[in-house]
Amino acid sequence: MSRTASAQPSRAGTPLHFKDVLVDVMKQYKHEDDSEAHKIYRESAGHKAKALIPQTVNPDEETVPGIQHPGSTGVIYCSDRAMANGFNYANSHEWANLGQGAPEVGPIPGAPDRPTSIQYPVDALEYAPTTGVKKLREAVANLYNVTYREGMESQYTYENVCIVPGGRAGLSRVAAVIGDVYCSYQVPDYTAYDQMLSAFRRLVPVPTALEPSNNYNLDIEQTKKDIRTQGLAVILASNPRNPTGQVIKGQDLKDLVAVSRDTSTTLILDEFYSWYIYHDKEEDFGTSISSASYIEDVNADSVVIVDGLTKNWRLPGWRICWVIGPKNLITALSQSGSFLDGGANHPLQLAAIPLLDPTHVHNEKIALQKHFKAKRDHVLKRLHKLGLDVRVPPVSTFYVWLNLDGLPAPLNNGLTFFEELLKEKTIVIPGIFFDINPSHRRNLLSSPCNNFVRLSFGPPIADLDLGLDAIGRVLRKAKKEGMRAFGHSYKKSIENAAGLSDHV
Repeated sequence: MSRTASAQPSRAGTPLHFKDVLVDVMKQYKHEDDSEAHKIYRESAGHKAKALIPQTVNPDEETVPGIQHPGSTGVIYCSDRAMANGFNYANSHEWANLGQGAPEVGPIPGAPDRPTSIQYPVDALEYAPTTGVKKLREAVANLYNVTYREGMESQYTYENVCIVPGGRAGLSRVAAVIGDVYCSYQVPDYTAYDQMLSAFRRLVPVPTALEPSNNYNLDIEQTKKDIRTQGLAVILASNPRNPTGQVIKGQDLKDLVAVSRDTSTTLILDEFYSWYIYHDKEEDFGTSISSASYIEDVNADSVVIVDGLTKNWRLPGWRICWVIGPKNLITALSQSGSFLDGGANHPLQLAAIPLLDPTHVHNEKIALQKHFKAKRDHVLKRLHKLGLDVRVPPVSTFYVWLNLDGLPAPLNNGLTFFEELLKEKTIVIPGIFFDINPSHRRNLLSSPCNNFVRLSFGPPIADLDLGLDAIGRVLRKAKKEGMRAFGHSYKKSIENAAGLSDHV
């Protein structure tokens, strides 16, 4: 039984016309069991739907008695799937990795020279304090005071700063010292929050869905109401927001900080993309955002900031980051760090100190903002020519939150789109990984993020074009051959890939 699919016009360029296809291929999937891409996801360790009875054990995942597999983050899962399709780091130049949440690390126009070597004293071969090297903590405090707190009576000192080995470590340290409370988070948001909220069981996660019709903005009045009616004690969010590329700034950010102060609610803000702000006016280049601008008393306001060298300084491999907050929080983080991670790399902490000089930082910001704005505009222009207009374009970060619902099934769900691009040696991240869902219970197709993928324009522009070319090939194949070629024949692993039979 077959039918002719009606032409679905793209949002720009030539309409996509599809050939006769089988009804069971063309239909919109109703359950994840209908989708090969979703079944592969569920078969990956830690990703099976959790049973309603807590003591029920999945024998395929509990390889060691008492151990429960946490499941992988989105980037790790996608990297594993890419490797099953032939990706490895020796041939990575043949692939377009638009999935990795990292900026290009090489030279960019107008930026200071990249660090290529470090010098350190013999004492730096010892462990560093779990709160970090004092001089680096002082440098971080000074940078925030100069950038965001000029003229304010309350100023940060080194006692407000804890150096941590990466943003996840910082968030984990904070989560480890939070008591039995309701913690608000938003969907979509950073994938690692899922594992964090699952691992630290004293945090009871309370989700809020952000709407594209509101440009994924956080409703401050609704947040106030939720604090009153749901008893929220902690609010966790990335700002600027990964993956939507939106940002809370100006009066809205001031109001959010005030909500924390007025309601005695702790606000944890992941500010790793605080420099990736795309200005329209030349004179605004070099300015960034932080909640630190609106904190009245650095030791009384319960606002916790997590940031570091990873994104803004484009040094992800250094794993030098920080948590900023009231003094009593920092002493608690020292204790949680002693059993969680042991502290950050000592020599690289020393090497980081000159990189936090305010003049150096200002020059880095200008170069970064101009370069990444040009890459953003390039990607949006190419997507437009492919008929994939971005409905809520990014104004910050280096991500495009791409809605696929204008494509025919099964290309209109993120996991299938991802699997089809793997065949073209391109990696993106399916939107479901940003649907923070610590219970892992619901049908994935019910997720508000199911029809999305996240594209990163962090890599060099040549890599971006390689990936956009691959997307173009998939769309042209759909236009030319119809949909029967899509949604199946995915390699589960390198070993058994050759044994997969064709599915029609």
